[in-house]
Amino acid sequence: MTTIATIDDIGDIADKAAALRALHRPGEPLVLPNVWDAASARTVQAAGFPVIATGSAAVAPALGYPDGEAAPAAEVLGAVARIARAVDLPVTADMERGYGMRPAELVERLAAAGAVGCNLEDSHPPTGELIDADEQAEFLAAVRAAAIEAGTGLVINARVDLPADEREDLVRRARLYAAAGADCVYPIRVGDPELIGALVKEIEAPVNVLFRPGSPPLSELAALGVARVSYGHGLHSAVQSYLGRMAEVIREGRSPYGSAE
Repeated sequence: MTTIATIDDIGDIADKAAALRALHRPGEPLVLPNVWDAASARTVQAAGFPVIATGSAAVAPALGYPDGEAAPAAEVLGAVARIARAVDLPVTADMERGYGMRPAELVERLAAAGAVGCNLEDSHPPTGELIDADEQAEFLAAVRAAAIEAGTGLVINARVDLPADEREDLVRRARLYAAAGADCVYPIRVGDPELIGALVKEIEAPVNVLFRPGSPPLSELAALGVARVSYGHGLHSAVQSYLGRMAEVIREGRSPYGSAE
């Protein structure tokens, strides 16, 4: 296995991690159109975005697996490595709950793949069973400690999988994760703008929001104090839907480009 000591560009990884961390500014959110392969990453880079982020529910089907850590960790990290090689930007990877890796191994293999950040969720894939908050905080703290020891500066985005109506516990978990070393917290099941604004104030740490159909516009999310906006697997789903429509047009003997046959 590649070790931290043999990664020649560890300084570049740490520098990119610092750049990624600095982009988490409440009121000026880092916008992340999540990608799934090198081609989609290059497209997002060409559009002018400063960071590349993967989404597990996009990467997994692109690799031929369902979401929920069904894809082997080596294949997921291989996809992350191809993405990192294809772009010049910081890359943050959705690692679900770490694919069973111990914190030091997770930090090491992310760095070897060229990733400088990661998402880590507090439910068990694929069942969705919630993990004890203290247990998750200990895991996040161990990841942070491993990143400090390795010198990678890994940026941790801690996902909170509680529903919006469990607000008190959601805030408690988010604060606990931030105290454990997470750079940003991600209450993924929250979409109401009034609640988003309240959570931003109560959590007192950078907050990531999932942009989905019906979400407030980016300008409103910025006004609410959001620090990061992710698109999850939304773009991959839209691309697949478009491909399906084009395939149907071709099956019918028509041109997918709109020209007369």
